[in-house]
Order: sequence, then C-alpha cells, then structure tokens
Amino acid sequence: MRNAYKSPLQGRYASKEMLYLFSEEKKFRTWRKLWVTLAETEMELGLNITPKQVEELKKYSEDINYEVAEAWENKVRHDVMAHVHAYGEQATTAMPIIHLGATSCYVGDNTDLIIMYEGLELIRKKLINVIDRLAKFADEYKELPTLGFTHLQPAQLTTVGKRATLWLQDLWLDLMEVDKMLENKRLRGAKGTTGTQATFLTLFEGDYEKVKKLDQTIAKKLGYDEVYPVTGQTYTRKFDSLALNVLSSIAQSAYKFSNDIRILQHLKEIEEPFEKNQIGSSAMAYKRNPMRSERISSLARYVICDTLNPAITASTQWFERTLDDSANKRIAISEAFLAVDAILEIYLNVVSGLVVYPKVIRKHIMAELPFMATEVILMEGVKRGGDRQELHERVRVLSMEAGAQVKEHGKSNDLIERILEDEAFKMTEEELHNILKPENFIGCAPMQVTDFLNEVINPILEVNKELLGLDGNVRV
Repeated sequence: MRNAYKSPLQGRYASKEMLYLFSEEKKFRTWRKLWVTLAETEMELGLNITPKQVEELKKYSEDINYEVAEAWENKVRHDVMAHVHAYGEQATTAMPIIHLGATSCYVGDNTDLIIMYEGLELIRKKLINVIDRLAKFADEYKELPTLGFTHLQPAQLTTVGKRATLWLQDLWLDLMEVDKMLENKRLRGAKGTTGTQATFLTLFEGDYEKVKKLDQTIAKKLGYDEVYPVTGQTYTRKFDSLALNVLSSIAQSAYKFSNDIRILQHLKEIEEPFEKNQIGSSAMAYKRNPMRSERISSLARYVICDTLNPAITASTQWFERTLDDSANKRIAISEAFLAVDAILEIYLNVVSGLVVYPKVIRKHIMAELPFMATEVILMEGVKRGGDRQELHERVRVLSMEAGAQVKEHGKSNDLIERILEDEAFKMTEEELHNILKPENFIGCAPMQVTDFLNEVINPILEVNKELLGLDGNVRV
C-alpha cells in the first residue's frame, strides 16, 4: 500500500528472513503450536483431553482464519482470546480445552522468546559471515603498511590488515555475547497468571510433580532444555534488555567500522563498493559517496538509542507485571532485530567489495614518514661518529623548517633532502632511503595478524563452516 505508512526497515533495509520472524504469520503459528503442545502434554499427564481433540488442534495449527480472529478481537478487545475463539471455530471438539490452565503470557511470552532466539541465530549466522570476509581481508593486507592515526593525527605506521583486526576483534567479542545468550536459552514455560502455577496445581489435583513435569515437557517438545525457574506473569523483562544490549554491541562495532571506512574513503585510501550505474550525488556527478557505510552508521545509531527502551521497561515493571511493556516492546524489540539484521547485510556487502589503493596509501606514508624516522636517523648518525645532542638539535631545526614548507607554503616534505645536505649526519642517499622503507616501521603487525587469525578466528570459522557462503545485499 502506497497510501499508508510502511516501516523503512521493511521496505528498504531488513532481510526477508528476519521480516518473517517478526511477522504475524510466525507469531500466530507459534501460538497455535504452543496450544497444541499444552493440550498434548496435559493429556499425557492424565487430564481429560482426548487424542481426537489434540489431532484436531494439529489439523488446523497452520490454517489460521485471520478474518475470524480480527472480528473476535474487535468484539472482545483481547488478541489472545480472539485467537482462541477463532481456533475453536475450526477445531470445534477441541474448543473446550484450548488454552486450558494458561494465561495470555503462555503463548505471548513463549512466542516472543522463541522469535528472539531464532532472531539471534540468524544474527549469529550473518555475524560469522562478516567475520569470515573480514578475516580474509586482514590476511590479504597484513603486510601493506599504512599510516596509523591517534587523535586522528598521523602516528606510527601499522598495516591495513592489522587495522582490520581491530574491527574483527570487536565482532569476535560480540559473537561471544551472542553465543552466551544462545547457550543459556530458556522458555517461560507454563507458569500461570502470576507465576505460581496455581491453576495447573488445581487441574492436577495438587500433584506438584505433574505441574513441574508439564512445565519442563512443554519446553523440551519445543526444543528447549530449560525454563525460567521463577516468573511473575511474564518472563523477566531483564532478558529483553540483555538481548538488546547484545544487539547494541554489534551496532557499536559496525558503527566504528563504518566511520573508519568513511574517513579512509575521504583520504582515497580505501573505498566501499561502488556500482557501475550508481549515482553518488544528484548535483555533483563526479562524487562517490560512501552511502553503504553511512547507512550502517545511521542504523547503528538508532539501535544504540533503542536499547534504552527495554532497560526502562525492565526497571519499571511493577510486582508480577504491568502492561506498559507491551506497546513499547512490540516496537523496540522487533525494530532492533530488524535494524541489526540490515546492518550486518550491509557490513557483509561492504567488506566483500572493499577497494584498496596502495599507491595513495604510500603517498600519505611518505609525506609523514621522514618525521617518524628521525629517531632512527639520529641513532644512525651517532653510529657514524656524530654527537647525539648536536644531531638531536639539527633534527629538531630541520624538522621545523620542513614542517613550515608543508604547512605554510603547501610544498612537499623535504626533510630527507635537508638531512642529506647536512654533513653532520654523514649518510648517503641510498643509506637514508633504505632506512625510510615503510616496512621497516610496522613492527610486529603482520605476525600479530597471522597469530590472531590462526589462534582465535580460524578455529571459530572451522567449527561454523556450514554457515558460510552468504552474500550481503543492499536493497536500495
């Protein structure tokens, strides 16, 4: 519909897979799966539910009569009860036992948890693929010297690949947090209206062991080994805050990467992909704007801000629950997942097509390297019989003169020529240029890249190799 608002996350950014996870189809099918599981387990534990009723529930579990549900919701103003009635109009013999002993949060909260865990699995898969492409980039350029920057001012040299490991390490830390959440996943289970399971205790005539068995069996049938040991009416909203903290962490890592790429593209050292027919500016036809990286930055900022929503919700739930979480949660949780999904799609696209310009990088190095090499030049001069203090003063004066040539007159850095002309240093042009090879100033950077990839990243990629092979798509 073009005459009604549609979220940009749906129309422009998020993948079909993540959009489906947060769709009504996914939600209501999961509700019905939960109702089937509840009825089947209650029957197995001895309640007066027949196999025919359970089979009828299964028959219509994916055949959702949405129009009927919408009519019921307009009448009763309650989404769960509307779907209970709609389900019951299809599974007529099972109608009396649908939702038996449960509260709305039995379907609502368990479904939310299932969707979020499946969302984290999808996020994890995309994260692994970004890590894989970034690792390949780091390895390819581990020996290519480049200017390091501290305070955004030229500093000692590093390598393009070593800088990439900084981005990579952030994602590795994010992956560990995602894995921690998935390793400890659990459902709310069947806990009743305030978490006391009082209704289920009545249904099972005081048999607490059967109540516990119901709770645990439902989770296991749905593929989960654990349930929250205690709840109010809802699972603790602390989980939502923890989940979005992880998503925010991924957004932060991507934001840092995208900002670095934007600066590097400004320097013309590295560019993000730019398609043959892509237009950079409607007015300035020559421009190659880093629109992909800018989009990562923009979406990441949204996610980081969005994290405040579940934090406030978790801290302001009254006693066993209050409903002011609901409307906020519907928006904040889903949009955070959709946005991070989009961020990783774009990140994968960018890192798969980065273009490196070694000659520009070297030009920038050589404009600064003479200043950085002065300590080595000083030591070499001393080895040739020079006085350390005298040479230090000569280097200082010559550096100031060369700096003035660059800053005040817009000329190139001529410090090396000045040192060659100064007899105090006693160095030939060949000797001086051998000192000034950029690879002499990158320290352990190449070895650090190799060690990090071999010891940390590659073992992770090997374990997860079945997840590799994704391509990042930029939709518009």
